[in-house]
Amino acid sequence: MKIKNNVYWVGVIDWDIRDFHGYTTLSGSTYNSYLIKGKENILIDTAKEYLFAQLINGINKIIDPKDIDYIVVNHVEKDHSGSLEKLIEISGATIITNDKGKEHLSLHYNVKDWDFLIVDNGEELSIGESTLKFIKTPMLHWPDNMIVYYKEEKILFSNDAFGQHLASSERYDYEIDEVIEYAKEYFANILMPYRKLIPSAIENIKDLEIELICPSHGVIWKEKKEEIIKKYLDWANDKVENKAVIVYDTMYNSTKSMAYALADGLIDTGVKTLIYKVSETPINVIMREILDAKYVLVGSSTLNQGCLPTIAKFLNYMKGLRPEGKIGVAFGSYGWMEMATEEIKEVFKKLNFKIIEDSCLKVRFVPKEEDLKKIYDFALKLGEGV
Repeated sequence: MKIKNNVYWVGVIDWDIRDFHGYTTLSGSTYNSYLIKGKENILIDTAKEYLFAQLINGINKIIDPKDIDYIVVNHVEKDHSGSLEKLIEISGATIITNDKGKEHLSLHYNVKDWDFLIVDNGEELSIGESTLKFIKTPMLHWPDNMIVYYKEEKILFSNDAFGQHLASSERYDYEIDEVIEYAKEYFANILMPYRKLIPSAIENIKDLEIELICPSHGVIWKEKKEEIIKKYLDWANDKVENKAVIVYDTMYNSTKSMAYALADGLIDTGVKTLIYKVSETPINVIMREILDAKYVLVGSSTLNQGCLPTIAKFLNYMKGLRPEGKIGVAFGSYGWMEMATEEIKEVFKKLNFKIIEDSCLKVRFVPKEEDLKKIYDFALKLGEGV
């Protein structure tokens, strides 16, 4: 698909993928590869190895793959570089990457006969009629990451930044109603641990005249590019809404009853409230909502002196993504010894959550009506900021 005068999207749509490094991709994904056609042809990014045939098919519609002169490797992870070896065999193209990119490629592939052109931060290359500027973005989300600005066509090839896991025949932001939500989920589950690096990365591109932002996954940003940049800054700076996310699992519905009582109280104070039973909801969906939530409430029955396995898995996943500064509440039911809430609070402490406690949040066996009333009253005070 032609996206600019001499620039083509030649990527691959992965309709079937439902797991991406443990991230549940219910809507599939795309591996976006871009071809700059000219006196010297430049390919930016490739695709997973098992999708090589589709990638070649797309390139073949524009040029003979043998005529690729340069391949820009913005990021070595195999969803970006998986088809690289076969493309090098066909074309003998020169690899343009940074020092970390070359190091990582040598650890993934046999690169002895490959030609490399190593670029540094801020460096510009004139290739045929095209001028490319390279901007390093280390740890967004690997040490090798960089982005490329195509000066003549005012295109930012943004690599993993601004991406979405979304399989779609549409190619532009304005064609997808929920595109910001897809981008938010991607940010929450991939970039959140490194979010403090994002403002300086955006500072590096603020003076560039950008007409298109072309990420490595999902659709191209055209009409909503200013909106997604603003959202990235909000998320990076931990801006929250008056929103509560309640995550729970339960053995005999006692903890579920407590979760719903908490939700009722929060809702009655005007707090936007979402409840997720973690055993029935992809963790990445939950993290999308936690990203900009003020309150995080986690509940579990006590099992074997700890949380239910599903809650333990969720806590470990959340700990790795490192949301910070939330208001945390731990709750749950138990039999002869209450241990689950202590495990939950330990994770809250590591994430610098402000922990709010009350004796009503631990109920032995089945909560009675008076227990649920106390929990409801607690949630009213919580939502009112008391």
